[in-house]
Amino acid sequence: MPFIDSHCHLNFPDLVGNLPDFLAQMARNDVVNALCVSVNLADFPQVLALAEQHPHLYASVGVHPDYENVAEPTVAGLVALANHPKIIAIGETGLDYFRLTGDLDWQRERFRVHIRAARESGKPLIIHTRSAAVDTLRLMAEENAAEIGGVMHCFTENWETAQAALDMGFYISFSGIVTFKNAIQIKEVAQRVPLDRILIETDAPYLAPAPHRGKLNHPAWVKHVAEEIALLRGIPLAEVGEATTANFKKLFKI
Repeated sequence: MPFIDSHCHLNFPDLVGNLPDFLAQMARNDVVNALCVSVNLADFPQVLALAEQHPHLYASVGVHPDYENVAEPTVAGLVALANHPKIIAIGETGLDYFRLTGDLDWQRERFRVHIRAARESGKPLIIHTRSAAVDTLRLMAEENAAEIGGVMHCFTENWETAQAALDMGFYISFSGIVTFKNAIQIKEVAQRVPLDRILIETDAPYLAPAPHRGKLNHPAWVKHVAEEIALLRGIPLAEVGEATTANFKKLFKI
C-alpha cells in the first residue's frame, strides 16, 4: 500500500549526505512520494534541485518563522519561485512563539506575505504554529487563507484549533509525535479529524516516531505514523495509507 511523507527536509546535512540509502529505504517501505520543505531562501535552490533530480520528490518555497535575520520573502518573489511544476506549496510559514520571544511583528508580517503569495500563485500553504494558535488562526482569517487552503503541519494543538483549521478548508498533518506515549491530546485529535482531511509526515530529520524515538528520522518511517493512526481509529493500515495518499494528491494537485 502506498504512503506519502508530506513534510521532510531531505536537503538538511544529516540526510542529504546519505540520500541514496534513505531513498532506497523509502522504496522498501512503500513510501512513494515525499515533499521536501523549504525553510529559507538561501537554501531553496538545494530543495528545488532534489525535486528536479528525483521524479517522486516535490518541493515547497518559503521562509520558516524561526529564521531571524535572513532575506525576507516578498509576495512577488515567492510567486515567481513557485512558478515551477515541482513546487507544489508555499511554506513552511506561520508563527512560533515558543522558540522566539519579544517583538515578533516581523514574524506576523512574514506570515501574511506567504498567505498572499499562496493565494496569488494558487498553491496551498504549509503552516507551522507553536504556542501561537490564536494569532495563527486570526491571521489566516484576516488574510483569507481559506481561499487557497493548505495543511497544518506537525499538528500539536487541541481539537478546537483543529476544528477551526478544518473549517477554513485545511488538512491536518500528524508527525511521529502522535506515536509518543504522552501525546494524549494529539492522539485524541487524530481520532476525530475526518479521514479525508488527514496527512502524515516525518518532519525528518526531526521527531522520529516510536520505536525509533531519539534517532535520525527519515521518510521511510512515515509508515509508523500511519500505523499509529490506524490503531487509534481501529481501521486497517491500508485504509490510512490509501486515504492519506489520496488526500496529498488532492491538496497539492498531483
